[in-house]
Amino acid sequence: MRIYSNIVVLVLALAASSAFAGQAPPLEGPHPISGAVRIDAREAPTIDGDISDAVWAKAQVIDEFWQAIPATGEPATERTEVRVLYDAENLYFAIYAYDKTPDRIVVRAMSRDGQIGTGDVVRIIIDPGLTRRNAYTFQIGPSGGRVDAILQNNTTNLQEWDTIWTAKTRITDQGWVVEVALPFRSISYENEQSDWGFELTRQIRHKGETVRWSNYSPVISFTDVSGAGTLTGITGANQGLGLDLQVYGLTRVKRDWNIPGEDTGLSGTAGGNAFYKITPALTGTLTFNPDFSDAPLDVRQVNTTRFSLFTPETRDFFLQDTQVFEFGGRNFIDENNARPFFSRNIGLARGVPVSIVAGGKLSGEYGGFGIGALSVLTDRTPTSDGQVLSVARITHQIFGGSKLGVVATHGDPTGLSENSLVGTDFQYRDANFLGAANVLETDLYYERSFSDTQGDDDSFGIGVNLPNEPWGGRLTAKEVGTNFRPALGFVNRTGIRAYQGVVARTLRYRNATLRSFALTNENNFVTDLDDRLESRKNSLDATIQTAATDNFSINVANQFEAVPVAFDLPGRVAVPAGHYQWTTIGGKIETSQARVFQIEIEGTCCSFYDGTGVETKVELNYRPTANFEFQPAYEGRFIDLPTGHVDIHVVSADVIVNFTPDMQLAMQMQYDNISESFGLLARYRWEFMPGSEFFASFGQSALVPKSNFIAQRSQLLFRIGHTFRL
Repeated sequence: MRIYSNIVVLVLALAASSAFAGQAPPLEGPHPISGAVRIDAREAPTIDGDISDAVWAKAQVIDEFWQAIPATGEPATERTEVRVLYDAENLYFAIYAYDKTPDRIVVRAMSRDGQIGTGDVVRIIIDPGLTRRNAYTFQIGPSGGRVDAILQNNTTNLQEWDTIWTAKTRITDQGWVVEVALPFRSISYENEQSDWGFELTRQIRHKGETVRWSNYSPVISFTDVSGAGTLTGITGANQGLGLDLQVYGLTRVKRDWNIPGEDTGLSGTAGGNAFYKITPALTGTLTFNPDFSDAPLDVRQVNTTRFSLFTPETRDFFLQDTQVFEFGGRNFIDENNARPFFSRNIGLARGVPVSIVAGGKLSGEYGGFGIGALSVLTDRTPTSDGQVLSVARITHQIFGGSKLGVVATHGDPTGLSENSLVGTDFQYRDANFLGAANVLETDLYYERSFSDTQGDDDSFGIGVNLPNEPWGGRLTAKEVGTNFRPALGFVNRTGIRAYQGVVARTLRYRNATLRSFALTNENNFVTDLDDRLESRKNSLDATIQTAATDNFSINVANQFEAVPVAFDLPGRVAVPAGHYQWTTIGGKIETSQARVFQIEIEGTCCSFYDGTGVETKVELNYRPTANFEFQPAYEGRFIDLPTGHVDIHVVSADVIVNFTPDMQLAMQMQYDNISESFGLLARYRWEFMPGSEFFASFGQSALVPKSNFIAQRSQLLFRIGHTFRL
């Protein structure tokens, strides 16, 4: 520990001395106001990427943009012009992204919800409720690729959200053009709210430059709308009956090869969703026989800890409006242990998939309250009857950007217990802390679970975050009771107290070589409820970003684990009960995403418990054109302990062929040598008109022991769907 402490002191001293080399950026920029001009529906522009329509001359021109990176607070080096119109049905945007060297515009991904941020991109951000906390973002690249997402709690980008909108682009000899039509029926808003939060950001990849209309502090992420500008004058929009009927029909051919005598089965089914806007800002959803065949494969993980792993949600039905169920605030948003609600528990019982018969959802705002409620009926299983599983979340904004909330869940997917949870949280945010435009975020939460088999217990926590530059930091503390077991939540470690302290120093530069230098010291401690140390990790990370946005980092970490009961690593390599301490050194190279070949190489060595461990990760992203993407990846872990040796290999590859921005073929392949399982999923999607889609997929799972291919399950599916708007 003395060596580690000396390293920490030395590097922090170097960071302090380097302050003279870096520049502290301005803390905040302008908060401008502009107006949206109303037009008659007969004047509506044709959305084709050509903004020569005469009606655009009626719009106010927004053309003052500022650099967030690299020369914070200085005018953008390239001109950007934005115009906003609206009629009773749609909100229209015209954006001319001028570029003096149009041949250097970086055009990468094209697919819907793809990685268009790897090239030039513009982001339209609207906050219809003027919440200064939650918003919608619509991102468009020069290829015509587009991404829609919900921005939640000024921190999270929920890209899984999808809606109906149209965007067309065109590259010219002066830059590139974007034209957008966004139906009012595609978003939620209050009729009485004529002023909307509005931000537009532009990324000029070949210059490594990010520009914004309003707050230009590099500390502020594009997900943060607290300092956005204002778009005024939006009134009299028409949402019709506020009813969307989304219906589909599908045909499935499948075979389970591991069931003797099983024949290939052909089946068909239908289902759909109904979305009704009870008010313009509050939506009710009913679903019948939902189909999750378009969900991608889960990221393959091999567990080398004594605690269960967290697997993110991938199903669209549960990801839509997921922001209304967020709990705990930014300080705990990445803390998966003790989550009160985890939607993957719905449709899964003891690891076995369970069909969802029907469900209902209520999401949005009413009377100043944020509302989220979900209830679903799952099918019978061999060991239990069908279950009704429910969650409800209510929040109320106070003190400007702060909010107070409650959450409740009820139900057990296994049907083996009566289980429920209640909780409350307070999320405080001050965007002008100490009068210097610094951000202060403080979060508190309390939750209690009730079970007729596990007993009752609680979890609570407090966190303080200062996400600022050049100095930033975070302190959190949480407790998880021994019997805290919410059946609809996620818990993988109980009977503990966890503490985290982070100090970060970030320096930014304005030269042709270096963009930024950051030092982060993170300290994590976990004790039992009698304050006996169970786990500790102290780490120091140094990261350099070049002007070309390549990243290089090194990391030193010292860990301690008190293992109360022996457990097995993969390959039946045992870790006996006892106390362990080890130190690792790691490094990472991540080249710019703007490159045709983008490479990420990461390695850590050389100790692990009472033996050795080496971990490596290599990922390649090859994007020669916007029409093709190839992403192979390899993760290897080589563990040698006194009780045995195991090599872990995880291989994956993604291939994406973009025929047009609305038609793509995506293929995923995965294999790991521990489970010896192979997975293949190919998905073809064609949105042949807004709201209408043809989808086809082929999935194959297999075991591959000693190079033998043993098929497990094959499935071919065709689905067509359409959304009717009333």
